[in-house]
Amino acid sequence: MAAVSSITQPEKVSFFEDPATGLEAIVVLHSTALGPAAGGCRFWTYADRNDATTDAMRLAAGMTYKNALAGLPFGGGKAVILRPAGEFHRTALFKAFGKAVDSLGGAYVTAEDVGTLVSDMQAVRSVTRHVAGLPSEGSSAGGDPSPWTALGVFLSMRHAAERRLGGRLAGKTVAVQGVGNVGMELCHLLHQEGANLVVADGSAERAAKAAHLYGAVLVSPEELLATEVDIVAPCALGAILNERSIAGLKAKVVCGGANNQLATPEDGRRLSARGILYAPDYLVNAGGIINVVAEHMNETTTAVDERVRRIPERLAAVFDAAETSGEGPNFIADAMARAIVADARRFDRSAA
Repeated sequence: MAAVSSITQPEKVSFFEDPATGLEAIVVLHSTALGPAAGGCRFWTYADRNDATTDAMRLAAGMTYKNALAGLPFGGGKAVILRPAGEFHRTALFKAFGKAVDSLGGAYVTAEDVGTLVSDMQAVRSVTRHVAGLPSEGSSAGGDPSPWTALGVFLSMRHAAERRLGGRLAGKTVAVQGVGNVGMELCHLLHQEGANLVVADGSAERAAKAAHLYGAVLVSPEELLATEVDIVAPCALGAILNERSIAGLKAKVVCGGANNQLATPEDGRRLSARGILYAPDYLVNAGGIINVVAEHMNETTTAVDERVRRIPERLAAVFDAAETSGEGPNFIADAMARAIVADARRFDRSAA
């Protein structure tokens, strides 16, 4: 499992079960210092509840940091649903999850994450208003947040390439690990930019689609991190950057859409020691939650676009501070996020 530096204990961990639908869910409110906890719902197969809870806690902490650095008036939270082993009625299960979200009284706002769909959020919306990621109308923010996540990663990667590789993405080779909703859209943007693509995915069908649409070279998931490329973009699950995998990296930049890419905070220093520029994941992949929050606040896609296009500015500030201090960018980003949350807590105490 992955880790975020200096994770504090969450404010609240709630467990929900509904035997009639097979629902077994954990909702973690990591911090509400900046506002209601916002973060997606992951639908995944876990070994047991302990693994699911650990994942939810780490993801929720990442959302606190992500929302803080994105300048959003929301705290951090996350939900995970353990995928039932047998047959189940998906709509009924997500309605049961919606009732669980509603019971928290607005302290948590959910949306899509790995394994969940817009249709799932529509089922949740039938029983609670504390949900986003619903189909949008006209210029209103909403819908699948994945394209916004991909855009933020793409713009951040463009900045990282200019800084470390001394040029634009055109002609560079990018290895994309995972071509789900975010990874496939990232491939589209990179292809338009003139980048060469190498992809790996557990689904042969998705990998073949990327090869067909974008001329991507296919490799196995086990080979991808050690492939000779300029940039690696992790867009699947977390904890893929560890002592062993980092030693085999050929890339000079790591910038992707997956959450919690570092197995431990120390792995950020390992990347720096090898001269590999690491773009902190929760900073660059904030486009999705920016869209979710804008939808919840009844804002427009124009507002979303403006905020997402400011992500590289924040990344530049992190890189500048890392260069000055000699510290890994992940530690710099963590410190910035913690300072924002701490200031909010101090303000709350003084106001009281």
